[in-house]
Amino acid sequence: MNKKFSLLLSFLVAFNVSFAGKKSNAPAPFGPVPTARQLAWHDMQMYAFIHFTTTTYRDVEWGYGDASPDEFMPTKFNPRQWVEVLKAAGMKGVVLTAKHHDGFCLWPSQLTDYSVVHSPWLDGKGDVVGSLAAEAKRAGLKFGVYLSPWDRHDMRYGSPAYIDYFRGQLKELLIGYGPIFEVWQDGANGGDGYYGGLREKRTIDNKTYYDWATTDSLIRQWQPMACIFSDGGPDARWCGNEKGSVGDPNWATLNRNNYAPGNAKNYGLQHGDVGGTHWIPAEVDVSIRPGWFYHQSEDDKVKTVEQLMDIYYTSVGRGANLILNVPPTKEGLVHPIDSARLVAFGEALQREFSRPLKAKAIKSWKATNERKGFAASNVSKSGRKTYWATDDDVREATLTMTLKKPVSLYRLRLCEPIQLGQRIESFQVEALTKEGEWEGIATGTTIGPQRLLRLPEKEVQALRVTVNSASSCPLLSEVQLFLPPEP
Repeated sequence: MNKKFSLLLSFLVAFNVSFAGKKSNAPAPFGPVPTARQLAWHDMQMYAFIHFTTTTYRDVEWGYGDASPDEFMPTKFNPRQWVEVLKAAGMKGVVLTAKHHDGFCLWPSQLTDYSVVHSPWLDGKGDVVGSLAAEAKRAGLKFGVYLSPWDRHDMRYGSPAYIDYFRGQLKELLIGYGPIFEVWQDGANGGDGYYGGLREKRTIDNKTYYDWATTDSLIRQWQPMACIFSDGGPDARWCGNEKGSVGDPNWATLNRNNYAPGNAKNYGLQHGDVGGTHWIPAEVDVSIRPGWFYHQSEDDKVKTVEQLMDIYYTSVGRGANLILNVPPTKEGLVHPIDSARLVAFGEALQREFSRPLKAKAIKSWKATNERKGFAASNVSKSGRKTYWATDDDVREATLTMTLKKPVSLYRLRLCEPIQLGQRIESFQVEALTKEGEWEGIATGTTIGPQRLLRLPEKEVQALRVTVNSASSCPLLSEVQLFLPPEP
């Protein structure tokens, strides 16, 4: 054998053994872990909801299904204005109510005569879904759709034929408008309605009627990267309220068999299930106004920037995603009050995290336990791929960041490498004051994808984070301190 080739072969074998050894030293995944589509969904963190249909023109929250298509007339329809406002607010996507409970379709569906095709708006040639999808793409926002399972207009609702109709509409939406990041399945199912003029109440078994397993498999076929939202997933779950907050603790795992669209156990949805069977993280849905549709009477009730910031910290700040509803007016515009408030909210968010502590300001990182190859200093790098890990038998560990000179506290971000599951059940944050004493400044339960903390503004020389995990070794992928914004 050629000597050079032999040496090369020896090197490759040694490299492979070394690499395999390093890989085998990595902590094993714990419990359910997110799919690729869920990881992409987690990265979005905040996006918008748009409620808009004939209901807007009747000044009600739920349309009965008897409105004439003639009533839909957004004379100043401007989806570009929508997405520019949403982007300024820091949104990364938008989900549109393509069909709400009233049954009116905001796209030219070939399966019904109850759509924009039969509206005088743009002589029946308008397409709200297509126009918004195009503007979202132009602005770099992802696009999602809401198709209400309940239809108060269609005669077929309650029969097997309606399920075929519902799936046909889903297919139109999911193959006709480009990539879809989320399909939103509402839990409102069955009740009184117009139903083709019969004006009656129809009750269905929401656990069996829709055959969600088949519908979800079709969504996977048409849009493999779309996350499916409902009370019980399969990809994202309702947070259990419409107030703008998820529970604390907030586990991304859920015992999925206990839930279905329209079957909500609010406590479980607010907190998830520790050690749950599936990775089904929470999404927080809330409107910028008291209602989901535009009402002129609510123009003086638009949430303030301070309220929106509080919502952000109790949703995104607790590891959930936030979907904030912004209802257009009858003219088809985001109202000036909502617009100004959203732009100010985006500016406040940018300011909030404008001064991350730079790595060169840190003297050292130390941990009470370090797994070989997974050093404490890994938490100073953003992203999930690098992380600090402890040995398998460790259940509590402390990470200490010592600074080169004292700095003023403001905000703190903690993250777990969730591709390996969610582990941490509680944490404590302490600061070393200028007087040389350790002082507790924050405590919490779960961390998961992200935990954001508002810290007391004081000068400190060091920071230490203690994490606890009863069932597995704790891991952290990021510990990022933010300094007070510049005046």
